[in-house]
Amino acid sequence: MASKIEIKNLTLVFGKKKERALEMIDQGVPIKEIRETTGLAVGVNNISLEIEEGELFVIVGLSGSGKSSLIRCMNMLNKPTRGEILIDGENICDYNKKQLIDIRRHKISMVFQHFGLLNHRSVLKNVEYGLEVQGISEAEREKKSLEAIEMVGLAGWEKYFPRQLSGGMKQRVGLARALANDAEILLMDEPFSALDPLIRKEMQTDLLGMTDYIDKTIIFITHDMNEAFKLGDRAALMRDGEIVQIGKPRDFFDHPADDYVRNFIEDVDKSRILRVKTVMRKPVCLAKPIDNREDVIKHLEEKEREFCYVTDDNNKLLGYVELEKLKESKDTTVEQLIDTEYQDINRNSFLSEIWSKLDESDYDVAVTDKSNRIRGVISYEDVVGALS
Repeated sequence: MASKIEIKNLTLVFGKKKERALEMIDQGVPIKEIRETTGLAVGVNNISLEIEEGELFVIVGLSGSGKSSLIRCMNMLNKPTRGEILIDGENICDYNKKQLIDIRRHKISMVFQHFGLLNHRSVLKNVEYGLEVQGISEAEREKKSLEAIEMVGLAGWEKYFPRQLSGGMKQRVGLARALANDAEILLMDEPFSALDPLIRKEMQTDLLGMTDYIDKTIIFITHDMNEAFKLGDRAALMRDGEIVQIGKPRDFFDHPADDYVRNFIEDVDKSRILRVKTVMRKPVCLAKPIDNREDVIKHLEEKEREFCYVTDDNNKLLGYVELEKLKESKDTTVEQLIDTEYQDINRNSFLSEIWSKLDESDYDVAVTDKSNRIRGVISYEDVVGALS
């Protein structure tokens, strides 16, 4: 999958005479010593990373680790001191004011921790605001806003004002406003940290559900490793402006980079944190209904597989075909041989929720999204291996 965002050697220094801090960084001086010696604060220290298109990427770290400083560089609310931020291959650090306004209106939306709602505007008018700034017609912006409001579960609340909403509902309005903008990249700076635990859990579940319907690249900031692993396709753990480790949640358990990482994750319950999509594998074989039966047989035998799943042209799961039945049949294609009685598991399910389906299946279980598109496969052995 192509990189949507590529960050190269990014450094952010707060204060005047930044060159002094850069020289000391290049000499390997710790950022604490730089701050004590010069009074300059290093928010981001020579970070490089890539974020794939459509990925939900989480940046996690304690207060002062630099995570919020980093995400604010991604829409240039913080202007990097040096380095590059490439979005779709273009270095936005070189953009002029007009280009930055344009990318913030059309390509990047941001959801803030404290909602950022306009108290004199209704829910609908708050959600419409970004579209209004863009000059979208009233009818079109109302249509898009109502769709976004429904997506975040606030249908029926369009005419209410922020003062009449709970904290969780206010955050849903902020999320709806970002979704209505239809930006390709969604930046979320600790959006759930001000919510009580039950509402926070509900918002996490809702966000995961939305990712099955919206094809956006999401960068999510949190200080909670449990939240990071629940939500993220991958996570980056930060400390003192640097990335300590980056990878899928399972990577942190299997190969912690150092004692800091081990201590950070020691209280995490893997079965309730690791999701299916962090453990699943890519299917070895897939077929289409119109595929030649003999070709599918040959492919299965080459891969030493007893079956394969069948999908339509949109990758939606139709069922599966077994090698034995393919060999017994005289049909030209596999279309009439598809068995539609299959088990599937949503990719955002937690490992603790899927044991019964794994026990009931003779084959790798299909992993799907809410649009019934196949995203991978998973087996009992995969889960045991991830938890052991």
